[in-house]
Amino acid sequence: MSFDVILPFLRPIESLIKDPGVSEIMVNGPACVFVERDGQVEPVPGVSIPEKSLQVAARNIARALGDEISEDKPLLDSRLPDGSRVAAVIPPCSVGGTTLTIRKFHSRFFTAEELVRAGSLTPELLNCFRDAVEHRRNILISGGTSSGKTTLLTALAAFISDLDRVVLIEDTSEVQITKSNLVRFEARRAQAGLPAVTIRDLLRATLRHRPDRIILGEVRGGEAFDLLQALNTGHSGTLSTIHANSAGQALSRFTSCVLESGVELPYQAIRANIGDTLHLLVHLERRNGRRLVREALRLERFDPEADRYITEPAIALE
Repeated sequence: MSFDVILPFLRPIESLIKDPGVSEIMVNGPACVFVERDGQVEPVPGVSIPEKSLQVAARNIARALGDEISEDKPLLDSRLPDGSRVAAVIPPCSVGGTTLTIRKFHSRFFTAEELVRAGSLTPELLNCFRDAVEHRRNILISGGTSSGKTTLLTALAAFISDLDRVVLIEDTSEVQITKSNLVRFEARRAQAGLPAVTIRDLLRATLRHRPDRIILGEVRGGEAFDLLQALNTGHSGTLSTIHANSAGQALSRFTSCVLESGVELPYQAIRANIGDTLHLLVHLERRNGRRLVREALRLERFDPEADRYITEPAIALE
C-alpha cells in the first residue's frame, strides 16, 4: 500500500487515509481536520494531532519521500509512489500550527460516456468533443482546483486514434491514458546534486520524438510559448489544461504564461498567435459537489482592432 510510507507518523488520521471514500485530507493545525468526500468538503470532529507530533510527522514524511522540511525550507510538496500528493507548511509560515494536505491519487478515471451519465457532460457536448479530437482541434480545458480538468482531459484523450504517437508531458504523473504508442515524460524538481528538468525542457525534447499528438497536463508558465511554437509547426490535436475561473480568463492566463517565457514578443502578437492556434475552450466548474462543463467555446480569431477574441458557443448550454 502506497500510504504505508506515511501511516506510522499519522495514526490519529489513519482511518481517513485508508477510507476509499475520502479523496483529500486537510489538517489545519493540531485540532482542525477537514476531508473531501464525494466532492463535498466536511469537518471531522473529535480528531486532533498535537502540534509537536504534526511537525515531527511532516519532517519524517519528507525524509521518507526523499525530501526535507525545516525552518530553512518550511514548504513540502512531495508525492507518494502511486501519485498521491503530500503538502505541508510548518510554522512560522503556517500561522496557527502545521498545515498538512494529502490528496489521494485515483487510478480510475471516468470515460466520456460515464461523465454524461454523471451529468458532467451532455450527449451533445460528448459528440462535439469527440469530433474536435478526431479532427485534430487544439483544446484547452480550464477550471479551478478539483473541478475535473484532469478527468475530462483523460476522457477526451481516449478519442485519439490508436495509430497516433502520443507524447504526454506532466509535472506530476496523473493522466491515465492507454495507447499502444504512448511516451510519458515527467518533470523533476531540483534535488541534491541533480538539476531540475522543467516542463519547458520536456516540451522542447518532445519535438525530437516525432509526436503526432502532444498532451500537456497543465499550462503553468513559460512553457505556453513553447506549446504555441509547437502548434504553429504542425503539431495539431493538442490537449491541455489551465487554472482559470472562466474560458475568457483562460485566454488571459495563457497570454500571461507566454509572457513569462521571457521571449520578447508584442502583446498583440501573442494574442493573435493564440487566436490562430487554439480552437476549442472548455470550462469546468464544481457546484454542490458536482463537476460539470459550464462553457464550450469555439475560438475563431483575435480581433486586433477591437482587442478581443472572437468566440462562439460550440454547443448551447443552460
